[in-house]
Parts: sequence; structure tokens; C-alpha cells
Amino acid sequence: MRVPVGFLAIFVCAVILIAGPPESRSEQLPGKSLPAIPLSLDEVLAWVDRTHPLLKSAGTDKVAARGRLLKAMSAFEPTLVNDTEIERFISSSSPLKGTQMVGFNDTFLDFKHPSGIRGIAGYRQSLGDARIPDLKVLGDNQLLLGASIPLLRGLMVNPESAEMQRSELADPRADVKIAETRQGLFLAAATQLWDWVSAAKFVDIARRAQKVAEDRLKQIDQRAKAGAAAPLDAVEASQEVQRRKESAIAAQRLLEQEGLKMSLFLWDNDHPSAPVLERVPDFPEPQGLPAADTVLAHKLQARTDRPEIREIDIEAKINNIDLALAKNNLLPSLDADATPARNPEKFVLGLGYKFGLELRVPLMQRRGRGEVLEAQGRADRLVLTQKYREQQVLVDVDNALSAIERAKERITAAAESLRLARTLEEGERFRFSLGATSVLFVNLRERNTVDSEVQLVRAKADYQKALANYQWAIGAWAKSQPSAVPVTYKSVR
Repeated sequence: MRVPVGFLAIFVCAVILIAGPPESRSEQLPGKSLPAIPLSLDEVLAWVDRTHPLLKSAGTDKVAARGRLLKAMSAFEPTLVNDTEIERFISSSSPLKGTQMVGFNDTFLDFKHPSGIRGIAGYRQSLGDARIPDLKVLGDNQLLLGASIPLLRGLMVNPESAEMQRSELADPRADVKIAETRQGLFLAAATQLWDWVSAAKFVDIARRAQKVAEDRLKQIDQRAKAGAAAPLDAVEASQEVQRRKESAIAAQRLLEQEGLKMSLFLWDNDHPSAPVLERVPDFPEPQGLPAADTVLAHKLQARTDRPEIREIDIEAKINNIDLALAKNNLLPSLDADATPARNPEKFVLGLGYKFGLELRVPLMQRRGRGEVLEAQGRADRLVLTQKYREQQVLVDVDNALSAIERAKERITAAAESLRLARTLEEGERFRFSLGATSVLFVNLRERNTVDSEVQLVRAKADYQKALANYQWAIGAWAKSQPSAVPVTYKSVR
């Protein structure tokens, strides 16, 4: 039976379309999952910056700062007043003899300026038979204009304007609080990341050492059964297996503990998210120290960007406001007033405006002098504190540089120690295979190798922590935002 060529070609094309291209078929095969993406420090910091509750709670200070500013500005917002006053009296003057009810209805805006000047503007509508003394407009209406001006104390500097200036500094202070919280969280997250990585490396080292001891126990058991090794060697090998098993369990507990601590920095849907072991990264290679010019620029930057320095600057500005207010309170009170008559009987009698000039001179000035001394004392304290903070910033930078340099030297020494330990371990194993040594010395050499490898891991972790401490010391995390975007990719087992 012959199959037409056209039909065969159509059948082959249909099979290819159904099966898909070779690449897609390979992706659908089991066990062909993509490798896990190592958890980087930038990703951790971005995750913290986006989701950490403590950083979000620090951001609520911005809302409180806006509320405080609005509260302070309320002292200067205009108020619409509508006042109606009527009095009944007996007039003895001609031709208004007899009982009368006369009054007025005032509608005006009452406002206060931050300079301390207070004024009103509106109009008055007379009720009853009243005479308009001045500023008469539109029939029986009177134009209301008034002002109260402090000529000495309270002019340009007063408690209300001082409070508004303080409230304007609440927003920068909230920024400082956020920066300080971010700095602390980033440093803690970086430290915890490398503690978690170190714990994972310790588990790997402990399990490899346990596997070596278990393989040796099997070999010694076989040799002991064959009469080529003493039964005591089998007991020694069995004890070493249990010793290393206990170390592996302790390392596993440490890894679980560090993983739980790490989850407090990786929040997902308002819940801590523990990282998976497949995403444990390797330690980056050590790099050289920054150049002297770069370090100097970083120190200058740290003296302005560190939240501690910025907080003292804001405190000094607030204290300067208090000091200016205290000095203003030492001045005599001299107020000039020009206001409409607010009593109906005076209005009926033809009194339209009253003018006044009041002078008050405190004799002792104890309160004013006390406020000045208190503000000057705080100013002196802030100057000394600022000097200390600036020197502390420089010491923090130098300390971080020293930690980086010493950690690099430790890595070099630990790597050389590990190389020598492995050489001794291999030599001792060779001697053991020739029967020139005992299993005890082989175990000791292997323990020395494990200790050297653990020390190398610790040195690498301390180097990464020192780098993070340097970033914290120069205030790099106070303003800059991490560019990495947190990922939720996990490998498919």
C-alpha cells in the first residue's frame, strides 16, 4: 500500500505543531528547572526599604509633621464672625425720648498675621434708630476696619509664629528619623545576611565532614571483619561519626536560627518570609580599599549626611527660634489699637472708633532672663554635642576601614592555613593507608581542616560585614535608595 507524498508531508507537519519545537519540549521535561537566583545584598536592602514595618512606621512621622504644621497655621487663619447685639434703654435726649431698642449686626473677618498684627474687616448694619458716626456706606451700614499692632514685644517674633517655624522643621526631622531607621535596618539586614550565609556554609562543612567519617567507618568495619584492622579502630571511627553528627546538628540549629532572624527583614504580605537554602549566595571576592581622596570625600559627606549630624542641626535651629523668642520677651509691651466700638450704647451715642496705646514694662524680667539663659545653655550644649558627633563620624569611618583591612588579612591567612591543613590531612590519610599511623591522628587532621575552613568562612563574613559597616559609617544609606527590585523566584525541585 502506497501513501501519497502530500499526505505524508501534512502528517509530519501536524506532528511537529503538536509536539512543539525542541526547545519547548526540553523545557517541559521533568528535572529541567532553572537554577535558583542567589540572594544578593542589594535585593535584601530593597526588600527592607519596601516592606519593613519599622521603616513604614518611621514614615508615619511625615504625616504627624504635616498635622503639626496645619495645627500651627490655624493660629493665622481668618475667622468669619457674625455678631448681633441689641440693647433696650430709656433715652432722655430729644427727640429720642422714651424707651428704645437699638443695636447692630456685624459681619467681618478676624485675622492675625505671623508678624503679630491683628485686624478685622467687614461691615455693620444698624438696627433701630441709630446714628452712623463715620465710614457710612450704603444707607445705614458702616464699614468696619480695625487693627492691633504690637510695636515692640511680639512684632515679627511671637509664640504663634515661633510655633509655626518649629512645625516647619517637623518635616525635616521626620526625614532624619526615617534616614536613621533606614541606616540601622540596612546595617542589621546586611549583618544578618552574612550570618545566615555563614551558617549555611557551616552546615555544608559539618555534613561533608560527617560523610567522610561515615565512609571511613564502613571501610574500617570491613577491614576489622577481615582481620586487617583492630576492633578498637572501629570504635574510634564510630565515636568520630557521632561527634561530627552532633556538630552537624548544632550547625543545622544555628542555620534555622539565623534563617528565622533573616525572615524579619524579608516581609511579604505583612508576614516574615524565610529565605530558601537554594538562594544562599557565595561570598564575593575581596576588593581593594578606597583611595585616600575617596575616603576624604566620604568623610566630608558623612559629616553632612549622617542622621545624627542632621538631627543636631535641626535641634540647633529650633533652639535658635526659642532664643529669639526669649530675647523678644525681654522687650516692653507697646501695643497700638484702632478698633470699632463694640458696645451698642456707645454706638448709639455716636462713638464709632476708639484708639489706644498701651505700654507695659516688666520691672524684674525674671521670666525673660530665665528663658534666655535656658536657651543659651542648650545652644552651648548643642555646639559641644555637634563637635563630638563629627569626631564620632570620623572615628566610625576609620574603624570601618580598619575592619576591612584586617578582615582581608585574615582571609589571606585563613586561606593559607586551610591549604596547609588539607595538605596535612591528605598526608595523614596516605600514612594511614600504609599503616604508619592510627585513625585518631587522621581524625585530628580532619578536625584541623574543618576548623580552618570554618575560620575562613568567618573571615569572609566579617569582611562583608565590615563593608556594610563602612557604608553605614559614611551615611550612604541615609539618602540613596537601592536600585534592586525584590524577586520572588524560586527554583522548582
